[in-house]
Amino acid sequence: MSEFNFIHHSTETAFLFPGQASQQVGMGRDVASAYPIARQTFEEADDAVGFGLTQLCFEGPEDALTDTINVQPALLTTCVAILRALEHEFGPRGPASGRAGSCFVAGHSLGEYTALVAAGSLTFADGLRLVRERGRLMKAAGEQNPGLMAAVLGLEEAQVAAVCADATSGGGIAQVANDNCPGQVVISGDLAGMEAAMAALSAAGARKVVPLAVSIAAHSPLMQPVADALRQAIDATPMTSPAVPLIGNTSAQPLTDVNAIRAELAAQLTGNVRWTASMQWLLAAGITRFVEIGPGDVLSGLMRRIDRQAQRETVSSAEHVQAYVASLSA
Repeated sequence: MSEFNFIHHSTETAFLFPGQASQQVGMGRDVASAYPIARQTFEEADDAVGFGLTQLCFEGPEDALTDTINVQPALLTTCVAILRALEHEFGPRGPASGRAGSCFVAGHSLGEYTALVAAGSLTFADGLRLVRERGRLMKAAGEQNPGLMAAVLGLEEAQVAAVCADATSGGGIAQVANDNCPGQVVISGDLAGMEAAMAALSAAGARKVVPLAVSIAAHSPLMQPVADALRQAIDATPMTSPAVPLIGNTSAQPLTDVNAIRAELAAQLTGNVRWTASMQWLLAAGITRFVEIGPGDVLSGLMRRIDRQAQRETVSSAEHVQAYVASLSA
């Protein structure tokens, strides 16, 4: 059972959790100041990772916060601190009266791990250890196989995939890493393949092709050298069936079985984050409210491009926490 009772009182709602690139220096600070339980969450993380993660989140420096090995536990901690502040503000209530299956969780890449904590499948402590190891492994893979990621604006996923395949037919790697929303696709691969693909995509009519400020080629075959080690870490981590279904990144389908969730977490290391398809599945299932929990509003912005009519909310501050809980009582 999830520790977050407020989730079960949020009918026809999907809770969304961001991945890397949503981090910002200062994240979580005002929530930790307003809610002792949130401050305690950061202190737990400091003890678990063995260094001042709280100071890194609140004060930076930005380059250290952005480092893959640090940003993954930092984002998980910030999101869980906000979740716990929401639960504290919500307080004890009776059973939810909404229909079964009216809530879902989803997370973008790293955010999938946070979604599992929110759904009660992973404990915070276990999730923190797992994403710290994931970050360490991904950083090691990036050092072993340097690569790039780039956002492609103005082309759809199928065209981007076809252009990348053609551009790398003679060698190199470039593939779709994230289908974020209509007209925004992220590609990932090695230096040679990305150079060829980026030039070909510009020639094919992309409005912009923008290299991302990351040092690893996530969601590409360049992560394969650490796939076995990550799978072992995933398999060694205790998990239970989630209290609400998770929409998987690579399947864009609801997952409720622990074995399916373990397979999903392993697959998304080198596979495509199918965010557009995931959100479209939720819309078709009758979800009308999309609540992004964590720093920034990246996922809310993507949702606006996927369906402008959907209700979008962000919960990233103490003020947002109070406003969201008040809306549940309205």
